[in-house]
Amino acid sequence: MESSEPLRAVFRISPVVRVTLLSLYAALMVPLPFLAAATDAPVSPRLLWVGIGLGGLALYGALSERVILSDRAIEVTYPRWVPRLFRRGWSVPWEEVKALRPRTTGQGGLVYYFVTESGEGYLLPMRIAGFAKLVAIVQEKTGIDTSDVRPLSQPWMYAILFGCTVLLLLVDAWTISTALTNN
Repeated sequence: MESSEPLRAVFRISPVVRVTLLSLYAALMVPLPFLAAATDAPVSPRLLWVGIGLGGLALYGALSERVILSDRAIEVTYPRWVPRLFRRGWSVPWEEVKALRPRTTGQGGLVYYFVTESGEGYLLPMRIAGFAKLVAIVQEKTGIDTSDVRPLSQPWMYAILFGCTVLLLLVDAWTISTALTNN
């Protein structure tokens, strides 16, 4: 039985992924201006802060991806403030989706591409919250069997990375305090 309600489902990058990657970025970058000041590096700490800020903004923009499913199509978009030059979205009508093909990544993982009637490929977003629901809707709309489609990485992998990031942040705190007291 089909629902009379029009389909409009919006999926975003999983908060576990976003928080982990943003925290790791901060842990890797924030000590640099303090170390530059403490060592009289040729690069200005202010310039480093500007670069870190711009890089953080770019990372936040990349992690702001949205997947929108409607009765008509699947669409990947980004907020308007993310320049199209950096992150282009895409949209594919359901009737043009011919297959969902797996491809092995360089690290041995498995990603999937939507293949259209014209032979174009579009990467299935796999780091989103509600991935199982997205895959179920894809199967319903395309008739393609998605029972073997799994997310690229499991949440526990990001939990381990986040734990390591917290340890790195503790080392950062010690590094920054040492740099400030010796400066």
